Amino acid sequence: MAIPKTTTGKGAGRDPAGARKPWEAAKALDAGAKGDPRVFALAHAILAPNPHNRQPWVAELSTPGEIKLYFDTARRLPETDPYDRQLTIGLGCFVELLSMAAAETGHRAEVSLFPEGEPQPMLDGRPVAHIRLVADSGVARDPLFAQVFARHTNREAYDTARPVSAQALDTIAAAARTARIAHATGGKEVATLRALSWEAMEIELRTYRTMKESVDLMRIGKAEIEANPDGISLGGPLNEGLDLLGLMDRQAMLDPNTMVFTEGMKAQKVQFDTAMGFLWLATPGNSRADQIAAGRDYLRMHLAVTEAGLALQPFSQALQEYDEMAGKYVEMRTALEIGDNETLQMLVRLGYGPGIRPAPRWPLETRIRSA
Repeated sequence: MAIPKTTTGKGAGRDPAGARKPWEAAKALDAGAKGDPRVFALAHAILAPNPHNRQPWVAELSTPGEIKLYFDTARRLPETDPYDRQLTIGLGCFVELLSMAAAETGHRAEVSLFPEGEPQPMLDGRPVAHIRLVADSGVARDPLFAQVFARHTNREAYDTARPVSAQALDTIAAAARTARIAHATGGKEVATLRALSWEAMEIELRTYRTMKESVDLMRIGKAEIEANPDGISLGGPLNEGLDLLGLMDRQAMLDPNTMVFTEGMKAQKVQFDTAMGFLWLATPGNSRADQIAAGRDYLRMHLAVTEAGLALQPFSQALQEYDEMAGKYVEMRTALEIGDNETLQMLVRLGYGPGIRPAPRWPLETRIRSA
């Protein structure tokens, strides 16, 4: 199987353009071309959203027409995602995007989840999914696939002069297949969720070990981003200039008594203050299969948000299962009226945001175990 190589190039100026090459490589592929359909499917699947951009997927291609999907255990988030729930949702996003891409080539993706059993309490080396691509001239192409290259997680400030329509969110919610999706656009509800979400964020920022997990994954400037196109990318001349001035010092970011920490808090609060609506996604259970299903629906929801011209950013802090967050976890479930037998899998803010560039990605060839 021939896997197209991704070359980084030099990029322009301080822009980490090389880290975005996988998006260009996928866009250049022809769904109707002869060759291994797994290449087309995987080249698109690696563009899926995932927690902290960890890209925790590894594909094994030893059997023609089949893909075994594994979790890369080196890409855990042990402090904020101690049971790998969020990372499993990311793998669900991967599976859904792979299935949608396979349909573009006239193939049906037959997905068997956790063929060697569901790993608990954390993911392990067993396969997450066994996927067969079966030629099927009748397979339906999903219209949401048209949004793949426009779908990005937008962490910029949203336009507070533009309200979000509840009717638009009803349409977006209809994109889900199994999860329950609800939303809030009213001023009082949005204000409550802004406040709760920010309180949860403050807990994460002020808890040394959870904050350090994020700081350790920061890639500051072009060189770091292109060398490690994952984690939290802080690119552009402004961030590089601040870094040179010592205002991006990682140790200072961890100390609440420093100006660097205080300014970082102010910068992040803008995201919460400009949330114009919220969507959340709940499943009836919390098995690994439920988490994969949540990811599949989240990917579809995000594509539908993009189709509607809206921007989206996950606010996952209050959903995380570590001790310091336990109280806020209960408060958020109560505020969102999550049932006793339901699991709150995703919460996102919505609004109208500025255009942004794609997130960095590891090239496809680095995500293949064998070929």
